[in-house]
This record gives sequence, structure tokens and C-alpha cells, in this order.
Amino acid sequence: MSRTLFDKIWDAHVIDDLGEGWALLHIDRHLLHDLSGPPALQNLADRGLPVHNPELCFATPDHIVSSQPGRTGDTYEKGRRLWAGLHDGALANRIHLFDLGQPGQGIVHVMGPEMGVVLPGLSVVCGDSHTGTNGGVGALAFGIGSSEAVHVLATQTLRQRKPKRMRITFKGNPGPAITAKDMILHTLARLGASAGVGHAIEFAGPVVRGLDVEARLTLCNLATELGAKMSMVAPDETTFDYLRGRPFAPAGSAFDRAVADWRALVGDEDAVFDREEVLDLTGIAPTVTWGTSPDQAISIEERIPDPALEPDMGRREEYRAALEYMGLRAGDAILGTPVDWVFIGSCANSRLSDLRAAANIATGRQVAAGVTAWVVPGSEQVKRAAEEEGLDRVFMEAGFAWREPGCSMCVAANGEQVPPGARAVSTSNRNFVGRQGPGARTHLASPAMAVAAAIAGELTDVRRL
Repeated sequence: MSRTLFDKIWDAHVIDDLGEGWALLHIDRHLLHDLSGPPALQNLADRGLPVHNPELCFATPDHIVSSQPGRTGDTYEKGRRLWAGLHDGALANRIHLFDLGQPGQGIVHVMGPEMGVVLPGLSVVCGDSHTGTNGGVGALAFGIGSSEAVHVLATQTLRQRKPKRMRITFKGNPGPAITAKDMILHTLARLGASAGVGHAIEFAGPVVRGLDVEARLTLCNLATELGAKMSMVAPDETTFDYLRGRPFAPAGSAFDRAVADWRALVGDEDAVFDREEVLDLTGIAPTVTWGTSPDQAISIEERIPDPALEPDMGRREEYRAALEYMGLRAGDAILGTPVDWVFIGSCANSRLSDLRAAANIATGRQVAAGVTAWVVPGSEQVKRAAEEEGLDRVFMEAGFAWREPGCSMCVAANGEQVPPGARAVSTSNRNFVGRQGPGARTHLASPAMAVAAAIAGELTDVRRL
């Protein structure tokens, strides 16, 4: 029987078929962070259970630690207990911890592929909904809940129901100014935030093949906003070149043998998907969100939708509420909307390639008066590499704050928030009500578009710069 890439990786991890679509899976990698890791480790300790395979678990603080320069685990007082819990729990259970200031520390979805912890064909879980990001290197990765995390720690297995298969194929010529972030926001606007519910998504087509690995990670990161629990891109030579030499990846002849296996990680040509979508990206423009859901997105050239023109009554009310919260008017151009804050960071767009793209626009320019702009690298490795290239100086000379690695104000769990009523352009993945702080108004965009907004003091078309 012909199988998709997802089917092949799933089948390779089935320990037992439990019936009715359920299976017991072996888990190859369990990633832990400071928000979800400590409660799971404590639960295990309270029950007197050991971690089954500590060598397959990797931990790093990211959500509740401060990004303030010179920070420690104690800098954000309310997060101190969780940081200490992850530190002590990892130490007690012999779990590899990438702690603050150490190579490998960073946003959990950034450091996994970057360190070679996540590899093609592996099953990967983490107590975070954006774990699917790791599918950008061809891994079967998905977020889990707290009780599931305890189960994985205790058994290195997990009971899961097999999702349907969906393929999104990109074609056409999107143009040089269009990034993976624009592509996926455009996809969300076209298909809606529930398009991927109950499905594992595979991104395919010549446009995807032309993306570097970090851009593929961005696609898979925001596939979560399509409602998909899992998403992936089939590994290829681009993937293998990216992983070669990574600290935890195989080395020498072992790497060559691994690549030989990874080359088999492709779907059969006649494999059938439960849902197929083909999007032509020819001529699309840089894309930003206008509302309070990632699928409420339009090109920078368009006008804000009018709820009265939406035939679906439920969606009409969603649009009306979003406009009220965002302080926008239907029919106005999104171009020229004033902004107060700019945030470059998060597991969607905080990698070295993202910072290079942002610095390219920032070079020789200045952040507009009245705009507060931050750059938060996705990991210690990204931070060090960016500083070696002088990107930190570019940002600081332009008026951006250069921060320490972490999630920062993407989710505002560490006290770093956009003030109530302030309008932010963010490279993160969610623009939900209050996501960046109570009353914060968020527009999602690519790193280049975010820098353009910081310089202009308003939403602008980066192609003008």
C-alpha cells in the first residue's frame, strides 16, 4: 500500500496498534521547558517513578526567564521557582540541561534542530503547541499535555490517535521580498484557522524545496495556527547540509549512514492524502494580520475587511469584535497604521537568517520617535553568531534593544509585555486577545516588515525600503 511521508514515520514508531485509530508510539526525543517541565518532573517524583530514558530528554529554560541583558534565573522573580524546578529536576534525573548562558539554551523549538537534537524521522514531543515546528527537518513532532508529559517521562511511549493526512503544495513565483512568514500568513488567510484540524500537514512543491531549513521551520511553526497538531517537510540535501556538524547530530561515517536512511524519508509518488490544497504564490505581497486570529491577515496593499460583507454570521461577529479590540475601522488601508512597539523574536522568527534579514533593513536607518523596538535572539547560539557578524551593533545603532535569548513578549509569561492599548508589530505566531499583554494590539509580520514598521513608525511596505 502506498504511504505518505507521515505514514512511514508514524508506522516506524508504532509499538502496539490499540484499535480504532489509536496506537502506542515510541518517543525518540522529549523536550522540556521551564513552563511545562517542572510540574511533570515533580509529578513523577511524587509518584516515586524514575525517568525511563533520561538520555532522550533535553531541557532548557525559555518561557518565564527574563530577556534583560545580564539576566539570571532570579531576574524575573515570579519565574524563579519554575526555572529552579527545571534546573533541579533535570539535575536529579540526569537530563541534559541547556541552562542560561550555555550553548544550546534558547527557545525550545529553536534549539532542538539547531543543536542536532531533532533529526529527520524522529518522533519528538514537548509540552508546547508549537512543537510541530521541528517538522521542518522532517521529524514527526507534536505538542502534548501535562499528563502525557508524565507518561512519556515514565515510559518513553505515548498513546496517540493517528490524524488524517493533508498536503499543501505551493507553486508559482512569490518574488524576492516574500518570506516564509508571508507564505504561511497568506495560507492562513486563504484556508482559515481550522483547515488543518485533525490532520498532519506536509508542505510540498518547488517553492518549499527552494526554502532554507529555517524558513521551513517557520512554515511548520505556523501550521499550528491552521489547527494542525503535526506538520512536516520531507528532508533533502538542504536538510542534510543544515544538520551536518551539529553538536548532537551523528558525526563522521555515522552521519553518512544516517543520511542514507534519511533519503528514504519521502512519500510514495502515488500516496493519497485526505485533503489536498494547492496555492499559487505568484504576485502575492508582504502580508500582515489585522485582527485577533492569525488567519485574519491581508496583504499590505489591501484594506481592512468590512464585517458587513461577510456572509457567515459567526465570522461577521468575530470580525466586528476583532476590529473593536484592535481599534481599526473597516475599509481603511492597513498601510500607514501607526505602531508603538516592534518585537523581533519567538519560535517563528528568531533564528540567524531572520536576524540577518531584519538587520539588512535596519542598516543605516533609525527607529522612529515614539517606537520601542526589541530584538530577542532565539537561542544562545543565535545570539553569539549574530554578535560575531556584528548584527547586534546594527540593531543597537538603529535604536533597537538587544536582549538575551528566550520567548520574551511573544507570550508575555515572563512579565515582558506590550502596554495596554499599544499597537505592536510582532514576528511571533499568535495575535490573540491579550497574547502580548492585557489590551495589547498585535500585528503579525515577517522580520523585514517588522523592521520597516519600526523605522517608519507605521505599517509600511518593506519593498519601499
